[in-house]
Amino acid sequence: MTWTLPEPMLAASVPDPALLPGWAGEPKWDGFRALVCVDAGRVALRSRRGTEMAASFPEVVAGAVQLPDATALDGELVVWDAAGRLAFERLQNRLARRGAGAARAAEEWPAHFVAFDLLRLSGTDTTSWPYRRRRAALESVFAARRLSAPWALCPSTTEADVVREWLTWAAVGMEGVVFKRLDAPYRPSVRGWQKYKVRETSEAIVGAVTGPLGAPRTLLLGRYDTDGRLQYVGRTTTLARTAGAVVAGLLVPGRRGHPWTGWSFSAGWGSQGELVVTLVGPELVMEVDVARDAAGRWHHPARWHRTRPDLSPTDH
Repeated sequence: MTWTLPEPMLAASVPDPALLPGWAGEPKWDGFRALVCVDAGRVALRSRRGTEMAASFPEVVAGAVQLPDATALDGELVVWDAAGRLAFERLQNRLARRGAGAARAAEEWPAHFVAFDLLRLSGTDTTSWPYRRRRAALESVFAARRLSAPWALCPSTTEADVVREWLTWAAVGMEGVVFKRLDAPYRPSVRGWQKYKVRETSEAIVGAVTGPLGAPRTLLLGRYDTDGRLQYVGRTTTLARTAGAVVAGLLVPGRRGHPWTGWSFSAGWGSQGELVVTLVGPELVMEVDVARDAAGRWHHPARWHRTRPDLSPTDH
């Protein structure tokens, strides 16, 4: 029977970075979530959205010969710059590279796969194992196989002092901490982990823009409610020209049946009148810096931080 990669397990945001009894903490990396599987010499490298990324990261595919056959890992693709900081933009730029372009990028900005979970080991599905057992097996794989680049083992701790130290690593690009119950299995698509982010950002879906699609000025953002409806949550400040160019290359025109068809949008925040907008396909996830009021509503325009084409809009 053919084994297929499961959907990744997810994390829910928490406001407190305290490490609770019975939980382990791991650094939250500023990269692309990825699942990798090697099976009879075939290598699958998939994003959180299920997009196949092997062609963009040939160094990871080549490095799969170090892994035991019929083995699958969950982790994060990252790129470090010369100063030892995580370079998300370099990583993001690699997604569109293929063939010779991907090979050149792999030499100039090599990616590493930071493994933090074990989903399959030499043909045995390990997702039903508790985290502490999966973690011990993952550490054994790294030790027994003497795994080297592009593989890296994510740290894990049950010590609160270590977690507090990790929270000071923001300068090198760490996003925060992920918490996992020691006795819990790996549950695909379930938000059974917890995450605490050092930086106050929010992820939302681009549903419309002001200005032309080829050079958007601001982005109108939404999030899905519990009934599966895309609700408008706010818009961004005016995009810089470089940011607008990045976003423009990822937008698609809105189609018939867009959830915001017929809606009007107030300029708001001290301005009069309504915005003239162009609907776009609600497919692109954006990470923005936001300021919220006591009720959690955005009370200022959000500042564009970066695009997240590796994330699925259905998660937001």
